[in-house]
Amino acid sequence: MYQKAVKSSLDFLVALGVFITFLPLFLALTILLIIANNGKPFFYQRRPGKNERIFSIIKFKTMNDKKDANGKLLPDFKRITKVGKFIRENSLDELPQLLNVIKGDMSFVGPRPLLVSYLEHYNQEEAKRHLVKPGITGWAQVNGRNAISWEEKFKYDVWYVNHIGFKLDFIILLKTVQKVFKKEGISASETVTMELFTGSNKQQQLK
Repeated sequence: MYQKAVKSSLDFLVALGVFITFLPLFLALTILLIIANNGKPFFYQRRPGKNERIFSIIKFKTMNDKKDANGKLLPDFKRITKVGKFIRENSLDELPQLLNVIKGDMSFVGPRPLLVSYLEHYNQEEAKRHLVKPGITGWAQVNGRNAISWEEKFKYDVWYVNHIGFKLDFIILLKTVQKVFKKEGISASETVTMELFTGSNKQQQLK
């Protein structure tokens, strides 16, 4: 009942209210990023959602597009801008995803939507993370976020799918607020973002 009806309705109403409340901040950050990123304040990328349906996620663009002499993008930690670093450290890069929640592509709480290319690398157990809508925050995020391994992250994601409920979502949201204020688990060492996922042992089943 909660997952099929209540959760979606709460997501829409709360996301709409939060977006309206933080609209001045949203506009201010957009202007700063337009200046920092040569007119490109937003980052769009195709991601798989519930039942692996593809949608476009929207985030604030925290890194520029600088490349090396061979035309390859520089490492993340060399491309992140000053305003982008501030936005990422305070988890404000996720703010535009309120629009994804309002549209119904995402939920406030659920497994984070990852790259489309990862779909072919999941084993059967890991793929269960797509049985629910992806979230702005999730059980993996409050248990380490980018500071834990892919295997650990997927264990938390599947555990959430198997235990989804209002009480758990409420606990995750409270822990998320705590994590944001403490700025815990924001990045994976100096690389800023996680290394690409290339697949676990296909025969390994998560416990």
